[in-house]
Amino acid sequence: MPKIVDHEKRKRLVAEAAIRVIQRDGLDNATVRNVAAEAGLSVGSMRHYFSSQVELFAFCMNMFRQQVEERLSTIAFDKRILPSLLQLLMQFLPIDEDRRIEMEAWLSFTSKTLTHSELQHLSHELNDGIYHVTKFVIDQLLEKKLAKPELDYEMEVEKLYALLDGLALHLILHPQRLQAERVEHILEEHLQSLCISQENEI
Repeated sequence: MPKIVDHEKRKRLVAEAAIRVIQRDGLDNATVRNVAAEAGLSVGSMRHYFSSQVELFAFCMNMFRQQVEERLSTIAFDKRILPSLLQLLMQFLPIDEDRRIEMEAWLSFTSKTLTHSELQHLSHELNDGIYHVTKFVIDQLLEKKLAKPELDYEMEVEKLYALLDGLALHLILHPQRLQAERVEHILEEHLQSLCISQENEI
């Protein structure tokens, strides 16, 4: 009987090989030939799964987005909403090795969006998703009547989005001075500062 090949699984293996090449040798060296060698495939077989480098990068970016969505789906919300909101925000930060690799590669791919319009919408989709999560967090504080009455909704959404984005970059660029525990504490303090009183401490 002919061997049945799971194309989606094989494409993921190729994408993982591409990420290893990017981690080790940089994005410029993630050529079809180099990625094929890393994946143990011929260039011809590689092109059977991805017709171009940009198509491969797009698949990797979609794979990262799916991984974020999978992490978000594991968060359980209970009566103590603040800890759940904190954990929700933490899912977007490179606080472990897997997420660090994921974000470093994502940032490399993002640089390609300047010259490859095919990748721009994927970058925008993830950034929009992060923005909607920050809106959700502020919405929850308001809905649960935890937020201070004078809270400026639009401003706080933008501030939280900027804080999350900045912390993610700091964890990538300066991991030696900013640890995961410190980042979690910063986010915790920020959420608490938006609440009415210390009775709702995380």
